[in-house]
Amino acid sequence: MFTILTGIIYACVFFLLILSWIAGSKASKLLYGGSTERLHRKTRKQIVWAVYLTLPAIGLVAATLAMAATMAPVFWEDRVLLHLPLTLVPLLSVWVLAVPRLTKLWKATRNVSAAPLPVEIRKQAAQPMVILPYRMSTIGAATIFYFLLVTPVPFRLGPVLVPILLAAAAVAALGYAQERKYGRVGDPNAPAPTLPRGRWLRAAGISCVVIGVAALIFIVGSRSSRLPAAMSMADGPMDFGGGTALVHDPRTDLSLAMLTGPRDREPDRKITLTAEKKTIELSPGEPFDAWTFNGQVPGPELRMKLGELVEVTLINRDIEEGATIHWHGLDVPNAEDGVAGATQEAVMPGERHVYRFVAEQTGTFWYHSHQHSQEAVKKGLFGSLVVEPEATEGIAAEEEDLTIMTHVWKGVGMAIGDRSGIQRKKVVPGTPVRLRLINTQDWVRQDYTLTGTPFRVAAIDGADLNGPQELENVRIELTTGGRMDLTFLMPDAPVFLSVGRSGKLGVLLSRDGTGSVPDLPETTAFNPIDYGTPAATAVQADSDFDREFEMILDNKLAFYNGEFGSLYTTNGEVFPNTPMFMVQEGDLVKTTISNRGAVDHPMHLHGHHMLVLSRNGEPSTGSPWYSDTLDVQPGEIYEVAFVADNPGLWMDHCHNLVHASVGMSMHLMYEGITTPYRIGSDTGNHPE
Repeated sequence: MFTILTGIIYACVFFLLILSWIAGSKASKLLYGGSTERLHRKTRKQIVWAVYLTLPAIGLVAATLAMAATMAPVFWEDRVLLHLPLTLVPLLSVWVLAVPRLTKLWKATRNVSAAPLPVEIRKQAAQPMVILPYRMSTIGAATIFYFLLVTPVPFRLGPVLVPILLAAAAVAALGYAQERKYGRVGDPNAPAPTLPRGRWLRAAGISCVVIGVAALIFIVGSRSSRLPAAMSMADGPMDFGGGTALVHDPRTDLSLAMLTGPRDREPDRKITLTAEKKTIELSPGEPFDAWTFNGQVPGPELRMKLGELVEVTLINRDIEEGATIHWHGLDVPNAEDGVAGATQEAVMPGERHVYRFVAEQTGTFWYHSHQHSQEAVKKGLFGSLVVEPEATEGIAAEEEDLTIMTHVWKGVGMAIGDRSGIQRKKVVPGTPVRLRLINTQDWVRQDYTLTGTPFRVAAIDGADLNGPQELENVRIELTTGGRMDLTFLMPDAPVFLSVGRSGKLGVLLSRDGTGSVPDLPETTAFNPIDYGTPAATAVQADSDFDREFEMILDNKLAFYNGEFGSLYTTNGEVFPNTPMFMVQEGDLVKTTISNRGAVDHPMHLHGHHMLVLSRNGEPSTGSPWYSDTLDVQPGEIYEVAFVADNPGLWMDHCHNLVHASVGMSMHLMYEGITTPYRIGSDTGNHPE
């Protein structure tokens, strides 16, 4: 509904702008060009133009009021306070001021054929109140269009005051010019008015001035938007979430470089990952210049046991851009998080970096480079990561545990791992099966449909669900970076997991590995909000929160690092002007996330799992639903909460990495934590 209403508003504003500009131009030319008969016809048409303007205005008002009646204020507050007055005031002035005068003029010229026009008729045609309302409508529509492109959210008076004052000044200037013209037309000794000579030359001159001013604004905007050559991620504006401001005491500050995993004992598991370039052929005759871990894409699957101390050595052989390893969804100590310029220096060619952490969560995760992330993940610097229960609990020997990692590769398209098409697997009937779904593809909400057996959704984003029920004819939708685990007992018949609602890509399980792909059923999307059984959690919807933050996702046209384009904003800003959410260790934190934009945003908070309290006002009534990569679609509002129990400087960004690369990134910052690392062109650290 939000997308439809937003589309209607955009279309209505566009047509209102075009139609009002044409109507204003025609109104200003009423007195030119001859006889009363011609003026009579033009006056009638000008009244019809008032009707033309009214139609898109009604559409805009209706869509805005529908939004106000059905959605939260964050989606319509600026539209009601700005768009409606800018639409209705000019429209009312057209009907109250212009149309009655036009009607009078139309009647006055009905039976008169004099040429040139009598002075009284000329005065009526040049009356400012005939022309200015149409011009006001143009200015109002243009101002609304500006606010659509540069949305004033969160809504504050300061950012909207300048455009409103400029619009008012434009109306005043046009009114003054029209009043002067009216005075000249009223002179009975003046000749009949004609269109000014050289008007095209004057228009060309004005256009040149406008282009020159626009070019100057473009140059200034481009230069002023360039990111600093070196800066700290801890330098952003602070948001205390309604709590007390945190006192900075340099004597007690702690560098996040000290927040490491255990270094005082031998690890239980050692792993080496070598980042290197390699030309591979995932499809015959289609060479692909990949960035690989250990010479393969995706990188090797890492498996470890709960409670193990894991040591991973990253070696960068020849990735000139640098590399790191971020453990997506695994809550590790801050210094082990693998974000270049925030928690470590990028690992450059010939260098190595050692990560150490205790695997404290079971579940399905993945790892990827967080240096030039968009390019790195696209080219293959990622892999799956699974933390299994302790050996004493163990996964039953007969369980079939499959990782289904989907990604788009150059020359291949969407694939499972590095393979397209149908993959077949022998599974003995009666065997417990776990399918670990991981979507790594940028800007793809992937669909997975399991047919041939009932199943359960056992985990979301690495967190087990409590009391999951069996499902049938339900599809799983995974956002970028998201994961879900599906479990079932293998029946004595083929089971097919379809990727992308297609019978051409997926995994077919059967007793002997053969069988045909079944037809896909009609499905409904899985809804976690009421799935499973409630259970006690450390934080609830009615908790007494220490800090409550608001995160508004949107779009705007602006410059970013010297380039102009459509940006994806958080609270109206792009990094480094996005807020840092400031917390103290032990705080109970609540965040309300609203998406006013045109596309979905999978918001990924490092180092913490968010408990979903509600979605679009509907409380979460099923199993506790924890997420580290939450898919917030246009028009949606989530309330989420977490306990601030992992000190550090943590990224919180859209995992559509193309969005993060143009500034849709912010941070969660703990009191007393500092970082010795810096980002920028002079540092070599580029986390996005």
